[in-house]
Amino acid sequence: MGDSLVDLLCRLADEHKGAAGGDSEKVVIGLVGRGIQSSRTPGMHEREARRLGIGYSYLLLDFDRLGFPDAAIGDLIAAAEIAGFHGLNITHPFKQAVIPVLDALSPEARAIGAVNTVVFAGGRKEGHNTDSWGFAESFREAMTGASMGCVAMFGAGGAGAAVANALMQMGVGRLFVLDSQPGRASDLASRMGALFGGRVETWPDPAAAVRMANGIVNTTPVGMAKYPGTPFDTALLTAEKWVADIIYFPTETELLVAARTIGCRTLPGIGMAVYQAVRAFELFTGRKADRRAMADHFEAAA
Repeated sequence: MGDSLVDLLCRLADEHKGAAGGDSEKVVIGLVGRGIQSSRTPGMHEREARRLGIGYSYLLLDFDRLGFPDAAIGDLIAAAEIAGFHGLNITHPFKQAVIPVLDALSPEARAIGAVNTVVFAGGRKEGHNTDSWGFAESFREAMTGASMGCVAMFGAGGAGAAVANALMQMGVGRLFVLDSQPGRASDLASRMGALFGGRVETWPDPAAAVRMANGIVNTTPVGMAKYPGTPFDTALLTAEKWVADIIYFPTETELLVAARTIGCRTLPGIGMAVYQAVRAFELFTGRKADRRAMADHFEAAA
């Protein structure tokens, strides 16, 4: 793709500036992923930047819309740096695939093995993970007193790795990892188990895992508008369990609706989406973001 991709990104940035009503933007950020046209992230970032008096453009770089193959992720990262972007947010399915093309990883991103934020600084592409902190902050805020003895987590991709790290840091006694790809679940359980004393394991039977768990977390795409359904049979839930879903579009997934009907405490993905954005915004700008304002921006972007 080479120069043509750089030209494309420059043109998209210029068009976005024009649509925003000016050419004063100084910070240019992009969200890289597939099926991201409904994302509220651009509006959330741009509103907070305006509140702080920062010129800021946030573009959607949707591989589905652009017609790019997954293998183009390295070319796009390189082109964004050349085109003058200050950084990128990375979402499904590139949170792990992006790592080989980066120059450095933060300690947390290295431990998790997934990146959702790339900062271009000093000629280097630096990978960070703000998802783990975002989930932990959201959980602490909304789920005080939730039992953490045993948790079943569905999904072992990049988001799952971040959530697993957060859960273990919050003191989960035992974490079951379940994934449609058993090898991926085993790899994550092995990596997290090494970091947290072997309290992370795979579990072959989803029904048994849900029955045994105090809480269940969905980190898979199942429940998004593009992937309707639930990651397990919700008839297995009982009222004393809590259920978290990191999906935020739709806000009320089928899983959360079913869990709430049964009487479970529930945690939607909005909190994680906002908190991870707070940390990413601060990495991009070097300025302190207001968490409550960012949450308001998120709602305004609906």
